[in-house]
Amino acid sequence: MSIQKTVATGVGNPAPVLSPWLRVPLADLLRQRGHAWLLQGASGLGQYELALALASAWLCEEPKDDGTACGHCTSCHAIEVRTHADLCVLMPEVAMMELGWPLDEKSQSDIDDKKRKPSREIRVEAMRDAVGFAQRTSARGRGKVVLVYPAERMNHITANALLKTLEEPVGDIRFVLASEAAWQLLPTIRSRCLGFTLPWPEASDAHAWMVAHGVPDADVAGLLRAAGGRPSNALRLAQSGRSPKAWSLFPKAMLRGDVSALADHAPAQAIDALQKVCHDLMATGSGAAPRFFETADLPAVPSHIALARWSKSLANAAKTADHPFNAGLMLEALVSEARSTLNSAAQRP
Repeated sequence: MSIQKTVATGVGNPAPVLSPWLRVPLADLLRQRGHAWLLQGASGLGQYELALALASAWLCEEPKDDGTACGHCTSCHAIEVRTHADLCVLMPEVAMMELGWPLDEKSQSDIDDKKRKPSREIRVEAMRDAVGFAQRTSARGRGKVVLVYPAERMNHITANALLKTLEEPVGDIRFVLASEAAWQLLPTIRSRCLGFTLPWPEASDAHAWMVAHGVPDADVAGLLRAAGGRPSNALRLAQSGRSPKAWSLFPKAMLRGDVSALADHAPAQAIDALQKVCHDLMATGSGAAPRFFETADLPAVPSHIALARWSKSLANAAKTADHPFNAGLMLEALVSEARSTLNSAAQRP
């Protein structure tokens, strides 16, 4: 059984059906009045998906009785093919490329010519274009929408440029900011938005959703555990070919110092996996239940001091994970540190 993709990867791809746990939140949001919303919550819950559904509903020319987008009018089609004149999408270039949104001609040319890499932050130039967009008249007469995702990827200069437009919006314009780390946003931006926290899906909804996207029923529980209960993240694991069985064996592979357990991981992915091991050991050591692994999958718990030191080291490593000096050496160093920390539990009195 093939595993379906949940996000568009190119212009013209159909929009995904809204996840079941987001239908009630969408209806709630459509009943509210305001000009700026902040959709926040843990990663993998569907912030972007909900933000796009909200923007589509606002711009739809033939909305359904419940206010949601019809999916077939000219406006909905324009959003589907990423060409709507009244929708401005602000994202890091890496996210825009992943989700099928076109870059401006100069940026695309610079990246194609390898003059620079796609940005991982929302660029100031893009924000300036958005400010100009906000001051123009609506092309289709349904108002305009600025969608920002992930909003925490704005630096201070970009965020301050947005703040001025949020404070004094011109004409019929609405903003929807979607974030997986809302605490990183400027307090002044948060205070000017109506906050909405995405709900965690019921286990049955998440399970059914993953099966509907082609994940074998027997793998769903393990993948959801590996993703901490986040369905979108679990589906990405499934699409990458990650095995739930291999995941359950991962902590003890690190106990042995088995570098091959990270053979198909980029440094950032390796650090994320190790942070999950560290998190669950901290939780277990404090008397709480582990989140990412079964208790039986975890090795003995090292001291709180050893775990705190390891956690800090992993956080520092994450800062340079996207640009390691040598990826192979970095993975070896990460596994060596993990092995040393995990084996320290055997030396505890």
